[in-house]
Amino acid sequence: MPTTTIRLPEDLKARVAAAAKRSGMTSHGFILEAIAEKTEQENLRADFDAVAEDRYARIVASGKTIPWEEMRGYLEERLAGKAAKRPAARKLAR
Repeated sequence: MPTTTIRLPEDLKARVAAAAKRSGMTSHGFILEAIAEKTEQENLRADFDAVAEDRYARIVASGKTIPWEEMRGYLEERLAGKAAKRPAARKLAR
């Protein structure tokens, strides 16, 4: 496994050591887990952004969308177990 050196300010190093001890881990293991969690979080954010950009591009291309108020009412009815008619998409209001 390649080595990477991280220089931590003394106060952060002490906080990491204390948090690692509380969680029953070494500082090294704690730092590795924190980096892995942050990396996964960023990957999920990038995926979310890509989906949002794709959906927005489709809205712009079609010029159609459903107003939030209508979609929210539809979703609330569905969550309540009621039969609900899905709102129809229509041209964006400009």
